[in-house]
Amino acid sequence: MWNDLRPIGRDPESNGYRRFAWTGADADCRTWFQEQAETRGLTYETDRNGNQWAWLGDPTAGDAVVTGSHLDSVPDGGAFDGPLGVVSSFAALDELRARGAEFTKPLAITNFGDEEGARFGLACVGSRLTAGKLTREAAYELRDADGVSLPEAMEAAGYDPSAIGADPERLARVGAFVELHVEQGRALDLSGDPVGIASAIWPHGRWRFDFRGEANHAGTTRLVDRRDPMLSYAETVLAARREAELAGAVATFGKIAVEPNGVNAIPSLVRGWLDSRAADQDTLDTVVTAIEKAAHDYADRHGIDLDVVRESFTPVVEFQHALRDELGAVLRERTGRDIPVLGTGAGHDAGILSESVPTAMLFVRNPTGVSHSPAEHAAEDDCLAGVRALADVLEGLACR
Repeated sequence: MWNDLRPIGRDPESNGYRRFAWTGADADCRTWFQEQAETRGLTYETDRNGNQWAWLGDPTAGDAVVTGSHLDSVPDGGAFDGPLGVVSSFAALDELRARGAEFTKPLAITNFGDEEGARFGLACVGSRLTAGKLTREAAYELRDADGVSLPEAMEAAGYDPSAIGADPERLARVGAFVELHVEQGRALDLSGDPVGIASAIWPHGRWRFDFRGEANHAGTTRLVDRRDPMLSYAETVLAARREAELAGAVATFGKIAVEPNGVNAIPSLVRGWLDSRAADQDTLDTVVTAIEKAAHDYADRHGIDLDVVRESFTPVVEFQHALRDELGAVLRERTGRDIPVLGTGAGHDAGILSESVPTAMLFVRNPTGVSHSPAEHAAEDDCLAGVRALADVLEGLACR
């Protein structure tokens, strides 16, 4: 499975992946998922929001145990973030069948669409729509860098966008959702454990900073006569690093758009996107407020107009303790050891769904801690340990 999926959307120069929502690479990933489902005799369907489902048992019976993740990527992302969870889900089902497991509940494997938000700027679009955390109206306003709207992109890919929106009937079928994911950090590497259990997802959000100045000639305009928004933006980037370091949080300006974007032109607009995360809400509020204040101070100093827009936000997610503890008990019984429980600063579909259904997460060791990069990695032995752990958990939940 891994070898079949590996070349899809891979850039030959960067060796990173460009599997963006509703593109050709995304379509190839979706075809792969459908083939995996049909090869195993599972009932395949795509829901109203473009998420894929592969069912073992009656999809309408209720109290289903669901697992899976996503197949899309960030620009030049790694091979493991998302796909490891989907591949491991099919592998875990194969393992359970090899064990002769008898299922007493329906089991489903999912691929949630546009989890990374690389094309339209909003993460977890598929799960947000399903959980009612993104309205149809707001989704219709999403546009990519070329001005293509989300419904236009879905339609071009052969899907009907008219039905997108909250799907409470589907979520009512789900008794538990367990997502396996490569760890985006080094906690397991440092502890020496191949697999861990998630405790919580840090609160996090994305903010757009629009610095507006005056376009002019780079060679003839005196420094004192300039209204250069790049200066205010650059100072704000440094302020973000400083404030995050002081608070023990993280803050990153990782995307920028410049107009008119000429080498010999002073910009008229610098638009930067801030991603900030912290272990608790108060800390995150403190960091973002300080960054906004610094940005306004710098903008005022240089005669720049500034608008700050919060484009997305996810509060802290505490995974349901009962389900989390059940995973720990199952794995402790199978392995004879306690499984580490750790928090994460990365967002996931499991976090989005957590208010609607009981959710939990398993992490697989990442020896470098690198993620959202071609250097992202997990050893085969650890991946197989993740498959066995997921199979054990699914057996405990669906085969009683």
